[in-house]
Amino acid sequence: MSTAAATSRTARTGASTARRLPGTLRLGLVRGGVELLQFLRERDSMVFGFAYPIIMLAIFSAVFGDDDPVVSDGVSVSFAQYFLPGMIATGVMLSTYQTLAMSIAVERDDGTLKRLRATPLPATSYFLGKVLLSLVTVLAQTALLLAVAAVAFDVPLPEDPARWITFAWVFVLGTAAGAVCGVAYSSVPRSGRSASAVVVTPLLVLQFTSGVFFPVTQLPGWMLDLSSIFPLKWIAQGMRSVFLPEAFAAAEPAGSWQHGATAAVLAAWLVVALVVGTRTFRWRRHDDG
Repeated sequence: MSTAAATSRTARTGASTARRLPGTLRLGLVRGGVELLQFLRERDSMVFGFAYPIIMLAIFSAVFGDDDPVVSDGVSVSFAQYFLPGMIATGVMLSTYQTLAMSIAVERDDGTLKRLRATPLPATSYFLGKVLLSLVTVLAQTALLLAVAAVAFDVPLPEDPARWITFAWVFVLGTAAGAVCGVAYSSVPRSGRSASAVVVTPLLVLQFTSGVFFPVTQLPGWMLDLSSIFPLKWIAQGMRSVFLPEAFAAAEPAGSWQHGATAAVLAAWLVVALVVGTRTFRWRRHDDG
Protein backbone atom coordinates (compact mmCIF):
# COMPACT_ATOMS: atom_id res chain seq x y z
CA MET A 1 0.00 0.00 0.00
CA SER A 2 2.83 2.37 0.88
CA THR A 3 4.52 1.52 -2.39
CA ALA A 4 1.37 2.38 -4.29
CA ALA A 5 1.05 5.65 -2.39
CA ALA A 6 4.68 6.52 -3.13
CA THR A 7 4.15 5.72 -6.80
CA SER A 8 1.06 7.93 -6.83
CA ARG A 9 2.93 10.79 -5.18
CA THR A 10 5.77 10.40 -7.69
CA ALA A 11 3.32 10.50 -10.58
CA ARG A 12 1.65 13.62 -9.17
CA THR A 13 5.04 15.25 -8.64
CA GLY A 14 6.06 14.43 -12.21
CA ALA A 15 2.80 15.84 -13.55
CA SER A 16 3.23 18.98 -11.45
CA THR A 17 6.79 19.40 -12.72
CA ALA A 18 5.62 18.95 -16.30
CA ARG A 19 2.99 21.66 -15.76
CA ARG A 20 5.66 24.00 -14.44
CA LEU A 21 7.85 23.66 -17.52
CA PRO A 22 8.09 26.91 -19.54
CA GLY A 23 5.69 27.23 -22.45
CA THR A 24 6.62 27.21 -26.12
CA LEU A 25 6.42 31.00 -26.42
CA ARG A 26 8.56 31.61 -23.36
CA LEU A 27 11.16 29.12 -24.56
CA GLY A 28 11.08 30.84 -27.95
CA LEU A 29 11.84 34.18 -26.31
CA VAL A 30 14.68 32.62 -24.34
CA ARG A 31 16.02 31.01 -27.50
CA GLY A 32 15.73 34.37 -29.26
CA GLY A 33 17.89 35.91 -26.53
CA VAL A 34 20.50 33.23 -27.12
CA GLU A 35 20.40 33.88 -30.87
CA LEU A 36 20.82 37.64 -30.34
CA LEU A 37 23.75 37.09 -27.98
CA GLN A 38 25.47 34.85 -30.52
CA PHE A 39 24.81 37.44 -33.24
CA LEU A 40 26.32 40.25 -31.16
CA ARG A 41 29.42 38.17 -30.51
CA GLU A 42 29.99 37.79 -34.27
CA ARG A 43 30.97 41.44 -34.61
CA ASP A 44 32.37 41.23 -38.12
CA SER A 45 29.16 39.68 -39.45
CA MET A 46 27.02 42.16 -37.52
CA VAL A 47 28.95 45.22 -38.70
CA PHE A 48 28.96 44.12 -42.34
CA GLY A 49 25.27 43.22 -42.27
CA PHE A 50 24.29 46.62 -40.89
CA ALA A 51 26.74 48.53 -43.06
CA TYR A 52 25.97 46.91 -46.42
CA PRO A 53 22.79 48.88 -47.27
CA ILE A 54 24.38 52.12 -46.07
CA ILE A 55 27.56 51.54 -48.08
CA MET A 56 25.57 50.75 -51.22
CA LEU A 57 23.43 53.85 -50.72
CA ALA A 58 26.56 55.96 -50.36
CA ILE A 59 28.26 54.45 -53.41
CA PHE A 60 25.30 54.83 -55.77
CA SER A 61 24.53 58.32 -54.49
CA ALA A 62 28.15 59.36 -55.04
CA VAL A 63 28.26 57.85 -58.54
CA PHE A 64 25.03 59.42 -59.79
CA GLY A 65 24.78 62.42 -57.47
CA ASP A 66 22.24 65.22 -57.57
CA ASP A 67 23.25 66.09 -61.14
CA ASP A 68 21.53 62.93 -62.40
CA PRO A 69 18.08 62.88 -60.74
CA VAL A 70 15.44 60.27 -61.47
CA VAL A 71 12.42 61.76 -63.23
CA SER A 72 8.87 60.48 -63.62
CA ASP A 73 5.91 62.39 -65.02
CA GLY A 74 7.76 65.69 -64.68
CA VAL A 75 8.68 65.09 -61.01
CA SER A 76 12.32 64.48 -60.06
CA VAL A 77 13.99 63.06 -56.97
CA SER A 78 17.62 62.53 -56.07
CA PHE A 79 19.08 59.12 -56.76
CA ALA A 80 19.56 58.63 -53.02
CA GLN A 81 15.82 59.05 -52.47
CA TYR A 82 14.99 56.69 -55.32
CA PHE A 83 17.58 54.16 -54.19
CA LEU A 84 16.51 54.11 -50.51
CA PRO A 85 13.38 51.91 -50.90
CA GLY A 86 15.35 49.24 -52.74
CA MET A 87 18.00 49.18 -50.03
CA ILE A 88 15.34 48.83 -47.33
CA ALA A 89 13.94 45.87 -49.26
CA THR A 90 17.41 44.37 -49.63
CA GLY A 91 18.05 44.83 -45.91
CA VAL A 92 14.83 42.97 -45.12
CA MET A 93 15.87 40.01 -47.27
CA LEU A 94 19.43 40.04 -45.95
CA SER A 95 18.32 39.94 -42.32
CA THR A 96 15.63 37.32 -42.89
CA TYR A 97 16.06 34.99 -45.85
CA GLN A 98 19.85 35.14 -46.13
CA THR A 99 20.67 35.16 -42.41
CA LEU A 100 18.30 32.32 -41.53
CA ALA A 101 19.09 30.12 -44.52
CA MET A 102 22.84 30.34 -43.94
CA SER A 103 22.82 30.06 -40.15
CA ILE A 104 20.47 27.07 -40.10
CA ALA A 105 22.48 25.31 -42.81
CA VAL A 106 25.67 25.81 -40.80
CA GLU A 107 24.01 24.62 -37.58
CA ARG A 108 22.78 21.52 -39.37
CA ASP A 109 26.25 20.82 -40.73
CA ASP A 110 28.09 21.20 -37.40
CA GLY A 111 25.56 19.08 -35.51
CA THR A 112 23.91 21.87 -33.53
CA LEU A 113 20.45 21.03 -34.86
CA LYS A 114 20.90 17.35 -34.08
CA ARG A 115 21.85 18.13 -30.49
CA LEU A 116 19.00 20.60 -30.06
CA ARG A 117 16.54 18.03 -31.40
CA ALA A 118 17.63 15.70 -28.58
CA THR A 119 16.72 18.29 -25.92
CA PRO A 120 13.22 19.15 -24.60
CA LEU A 121 13.28 22.41 -26.60
CA PRO A 122 10.22 22.37 -28.91
CA ALA A 123 10.94 22.84 -32.59
CA THR A 124 8.52 25.77 -32.64
CA SER A 125 10.55 27.53 -29.94
CA TYR A 126 13.72 27.11 -31.98
CA PHE A 127 12.10 28.72 -35.02
CA LEU A 128 10.57 31.49 -32.90
CA GLY A 129 14.06 32.30 -31.66
CA LYS A 130 15.33 32.58 -35.23
CA VAL A 131 12.39 34.79 -36.24
CA LEU A 132 12.97 37.01 -33.21
CA LEU A 133 16.60 37.43 -34.22
CA SER A 134 15.58 38.43 -37.74
CA LEU A 135 12.93 40.85 -36.50
CA VAL A 136 15.25 42.66 -34.10
CA THR A 137 18.10 42.93 -36.60
CA VAL A 138 15.93 44.09 -39.50
CA LEU A 139 14.26 46.73 -37.30
CA ALA A 140 17.62 48.05 -36.12
CA GLN A 141 19.10 47.94 -39.62
CA THR A 142 16.14 49.78 -41.18
CA ALA A 143 16.09 52.45 -38.47
CA LEU A 144 19.82 53.07 -38.95
CA LEU A 145 19.44 53.23 -42.74
CA LEU A 146 16.58 55.73 -42.52
CA ALA A 147 18.53 57.90 -40.10
CA VAL A 148 21.63 57.96 -42.31
CA ALA A 149 19.56 58.64 -45.44
CA ALA A 150 17.79 61.58 -43.80
CA VAL A 151 20.85 63.11 -42.15
CA ALA A 152 23.68 62.37 -44.58
CA PHE A 153 21.82 62.39 -47.92
CA ASP A 154 18.93 64.79 -47.20
CA VAL A 155 16.33 62.21 -48.17
CA PRO A 156 12.90 63.53 -47.11
CA LEU A 157 10.95 61.08 -44.97
CA PRO A 158 7.17 60.81 -45.39
CA GLU A 159 4.94 63.12 -43.36
CA ASP A 160 1.65 61.46 -44.31
CA PRO A 161 0.62 58.85 -41.68
CA ALA A 162 -0.98 56.75 -44.44
CA ARG A 163 2.42 56.21 -45.99
CA TRP A 164 3.83 54.95 -42.70
CA ILE A 165 0.89 52.55 -42.43
CA THR A 166 1.83 51.24 -45.87
CA PHE A 167 5.44 50.99 -44.73
CA ALA A 168 4.36 48.98 -41.67
CA TRP A 169 2.35 46.31 -43.50
CA VAL A 170 4.86 45.94 -46.34
CA PHE A 171 7.64 45.68 -43.76
CA VAL A 172 5.79 43.10 -41.63
CA LEU A 173 4.68 40.96 -44.57
CA GLY A 174 8.11 41.18 -46.21
CA THR A 175 9.90 40.26 -42.99
CA ALA A 176 7.57 37.33 -42.33
CA ALA A 177 7.82 36.02 -45.89
CA GLY A 178 11.60 36.43 -45.94
CA ALA A 179 12.03 34.63 -42.62
CA VAL A 180 9.87 31.66 -43.60
CA CYS A 181 11.58 31.46 -47.01
CA GLY A 182 14.95 31.41 -45.24
CA VAL A 183 13.90 28.49 -43.04
CA ALA A 184 12.51 26.57 -46.02
CA TYR A 185 15.53 27.28 -48.24
CA SER A 186 17.99 26.24 -45.51
CA SER A 187 17.51 22.60 -46.53
CA VAL A 188 18.85 23.27 -50.04
CA PRO A 189 22.61 23.64 -49.26
CA ARG A 190 24.19 20.23 -48.87
CA SER A 191 26.74 21.50 -46.36
CA GLY A 192 27.62 24.54 -44.30
CA ARG A 193 30.55 25.27 -46.60
CA SER A 194 28.32 25.56 -49.65
CA ALA A 195 25.62 27.58 -47.87
CA SER A 196 27.14 30.96 -48.71
CA ALA A 197 27.19 30.43 -52.47
CA VAL A 198 23.87 28.60 -52.61
CA VAL A 199 22.02 31.21 -50.53
CA VAL A 200 23.68 34.49 -51.56
CA THR A 201 23.79 34.02 -55.34
CA PRO A 202 20.01 34.00 -55.99
CA LEU A 203 19.50 37.07 -53.81
CA LEU A 204 22.35 38.93 -55.48
CA VAL A 205 20.88 38.23 -58.92
CA LEU A 206 17.44 39.39 -57.80
CA GLN A 207 18.89 42.66 -56.52
CA PHE A 208 19.94 43.49 -60.08
CA THR A 209 16.70 42.35 -61.72
CA SER A 210 14.09 43.60 -59.22
CA GLY A 211 14.58 47.35 -59.47
CA VAL A 212 16.87 47.60 -56.45
CA PHE A 213 20.08 48.86 -58.06
CA PHE A 214 18.51 50.47 -61.15
CA PRO A 215 15.26 52.32 -61.91
CA VAL A 216 12.60 49.92 -63.16
CA THR A 217 12.32 51.96 -66.35
CA GLN A 218 15.85 50.86 -67.30
CA LEU A 219 15.17 47.12 -66.96
CA PRO A 220 13.83 44.87 -69.74
CA GLY A 221 10.21 43.86 -69.41
CA TRP A 222 10.98 40.13 -69.37
CA MET A 223 13.42 40.65 -66.51
CA LEU A 224 10.84 42.44 -64.40
CA ASP A 225 8.24 39.81 -65.24
CA LEU A 226 10.58 37.07 -64.05
CA SER A 227 11.51 38.97 -60.90
CA SER A 228 7.85 39.59 -60.09
CA ILE A 229 7.60 35.93 -59.10
CA PHE A 230 9.81 36.59 -56.07
CA PRO A 231 9.25 38.69 -52.92
CA LEU A 232 12.12 41.18 -53.32
CA LYS A 233 10.54 42.96 -56.28
CA TRP A 234 7.29 43.49 -54.40
CA ILE A 235 8.94 44.63 -51.17
CA ALA A 236 10.97 47.19 -53.15
CA GLN A 237 7.89 48.36 -55.05
CA GLY A 238 5.89 48.67 -51.84
CA MET A 239 8.67 50.72 -50.25
CA ARG A 240 8.85 52.98 -53.32
CA SER A 241 5.17 53.78 -52.78
CA VAL A 242 6.13 55.02 -49.32
CA PHE A 243 9.21 57.13 -50.06
CA LEU A 244 8.63 58.40 -53.61
CA PRO A 245 6.13 61.01 -54.85
CA GLU A 246 2.83 59.70 -56.21
CA ALA A 247 3.90 60.68 -59.74
CA PHE A 248 6.39 57.80 -59.70
CA ALA A 249 3.58 55.25 -59.72
CA ALA A 250 3.33 55.86 -63.46
CA ALA A 251 6.91 54.56 -63.87
CA GLU A 252 6.04 51.17 -62.40
CA PRO A 253 5.49 48.29 -64.86
CA ALA A 254 1.72 48.29 -64.21
CA GLY A 255 1.46 52.08 -63.98
CA SER A 256 0.41 51.90 -60.31
CA TRP A 257 1.79 50.86 -56.92
CA GLN A 258 -0.26 47.62 -56.92
CA HIS A 259 -0.67 47.44 -53.17
CA GLY A 260 -3.19 44.62 -53.48
CA ALA A 261 -0.85 42.54 -55.61
CA THR A 262 2.04 43.27 -53.23
CA ALA A 263 0.08 41.99 -50.25
CA ALA A 264 -1.16 38.94 -52.18
CA VAL A 265 2.26 37.88 -53.46
CA LEU A 266 4.00 38.31 -50.11
CA ALA A 267 1.20 36.44 -48.31
CA ALA A 268 1.36 33.67 -50.90
CA TRP A 269 5.11 33.28 -50.39
CA LEU A 270 4.56 33.19 -46.64
CA VAL A 271 2.02 30.35 -46.91
CA VAL A 272 3.84 28.35 -49.58
CA ALA A 273 7.22 28.59 -47.84
CA LEU A 274 5.60 27.57 -44.55
CA VAL A 275 4.07 24.47 -46.14
CA VAL A 276 7.27 23.57 -47.99
CA GLY A 277 9.42 24.21 -44.92
CA THR A 278 7.35 21.96 -42.66
CA ARG A 279 7.59 19.13 -45.18
CA THR A 280 11.24 19.40 -46.14
CA PHE A 281 13.06 20.73 -43.07
CA ARG A 282 15.86 18.44 -41.91
CA TRP A 283 17.53 18.32 -38.49
CA ARG A 284 20.42 16.17 -39.74
CA ARG A 285 22.98 16.47 -42.54
CA HIS A 286 22.37 14.80 -45.87
CA ASP A 287 24.94 12.11 -45.02
CA ASP A 288 23.59 11.55 -41.50
CA GLY A 289 20.53 9.51 -42.30
